[in-house]
Amino acid sequence: MENRSEVNEFILIGLTDAPELQVPLFIMFTVIYLITVVGNLGMVVLIFCDSNLHTPMYFFLSNLSLVDFGYSTAITPKVMAGFLMGDKVISYNACATQFFFFVAFSTVESYLLAAMAYDRHAAVCKPLHYTTTMTSKVCVGLAIGSYVCGFLNSSIHTRDTFSFDFCNSNVIHHFFCDFPALVALSCSNTHTSELVVFFVVGFNVIFSILVILLSYFFIFIAILRMHSAEGRQKAFSTCTSHLTAVFIFYGPGMFMYLQPSASHSMDTDKIASVFYTMVIPMLNPLVYSLRNKEVKKSFFKISERVKSSLGLSL
Repeated sequence: MENRSEVNEFILIGLTDAPELQVPLFIMFTVIYLITVVGNLGMVVLIFCDSNLHTPMYFFLSNLSLVDFGYSTAITPKVMAGFLMGDKVISYNACATQFFFFVAFSTVESYLLAAMAYDRHAAVCKPLHYTTTMTSKVCVGLAIGSYVCGFLNSSIHTRDTFSFDFCNSNVIHHFFCDFPALVALSCSNTHTSELVVFFVVGFNVIFSILVILLSYFFIFIAILRMHSAEGRQKAFSTCTSHLTAVFIFYGPGMFMYLQPSASHSMDTDKIASVFYTMVIPMLNPLVYSLRNKEVKKSFFKISERVKSSLGLSL
């Protein structure tokens, strides 16, 4: 007979138990999270307030910023609490909720990146038909489709994962409730669930990457056919930020999830997860703001407007 017991809470091991690292890591992750919140919500507000940014590309970017804020918020505050107060206990329901939103938002982001690639394809390859191709209805449909796919995918994974029997230990060797770490605690037969996760995540990743690769294949062909060096430069500049976001998003994700469970090293996964859950959401608004003249121009314009209104009120 196996030693089975109902689990009401889990204990997160975290990144490290070294006492001398708790405060420095808390400060570092607090700074990262503050930059993430200010950067992503600031990008949403900027796009909303400036009518010049009411275009399909910035519509998708505002959704990307909301998603980055969402899945960073699902993970980072609990990690910070663990460093500051040593609070490593997470209830069963809170663990399931954290898992659900992390999977949902990360899946939504992959589909939004694919939608943004399609938008760049329409802008570069068919500029004369761009306004009729990327209509408001199409943009909203692509965004809603991304959210539906993300939350449906997450519902399936969360139901399967938290239907496991957890026995012998409730200690999660990770800093958040992630699938590989939860599977390691289960005394159920998880083979079918692992195959479902592998194929569903694989489909989501492969489909999104295929859309991105095909879009950029036609984009590069269109750029090579351009006779103007200025036109080629402009086309490249509109795609650089998106390509950078794609590379920094898919690298850690593919490394973590598209490998057999026997190949997983929890310590390696923790390092990749820090980048995936905390660093990427911070980097995306920086990538789009630092490399985008329109965003910088809009930021300075709104800053001047705020300064002027403050000066008048004083």
